[in-house]
Amino acid sequence: MQMTLEKHHPKIAPFMEYLEGLTARPPLEEVVQKMESFDISTEELGDYVQFHSNHYRRNLMFENEHVQLLCLCWKSGQRSPIHDHAQSICGVKVITGIASETIYEMTPSGYIKPISTEDFGKGVIGSEDSDTHQVSNLQEQSQDLVTLHCYSPPLKKMKTFSIDSKFAQVYEPVNEWHMDGSGI
Repeated sequence: MQMTLEKHHPKIAPFMEYLEGLTARPPLEEVVQKMESFDISTEELGDYVQFHSNHYRRNLMFENEHVQLLCLCWKSGQRSPIHDHAQSICGVKVITGIASETIYEMTPSGYIKPISTEDFGKGVIGSEDSDTHQVSNLQEQSQDLVTLHCYSPPLKKMKTFSIDSKFAQVYEPVNEWHMDGSGI
């Protein structure tokens, strides 16, 4: 499904034009650099900033066959599953709040273990392919987290992991689809 770029704030317009012009997966460093080149507020993101009370919410801003841009909204305590990126690159731009990223690695016994956790305020982080991590909002109860995630190619399926199992699950994330910036 291709979504158009008609209604986006001018601050993000050059990045959106870059995304629309992609014809293949770009280098991760290029996506990170492009995401670092603009600042935008939650107010300027408008209706793409929508939360869910029980889990983080993935609000689709743009998608074509080569790239996908989502605005993810996290209430305190919400977190992604532990996951890889299934042959996609991912640039994550923190718009407001603090994102806690925990990196995991596979152990010789076949289980995964956390190896580091780092907090990120405003800025951009990147991961790709088999990088395995979890993103969380571990801030105080009243503190929200809003992030932009750019995946190339679009992330339709990924492996998810549990620290209690040797077996990965195939996970298909649910995106909230938008028409002209309003949720449906």
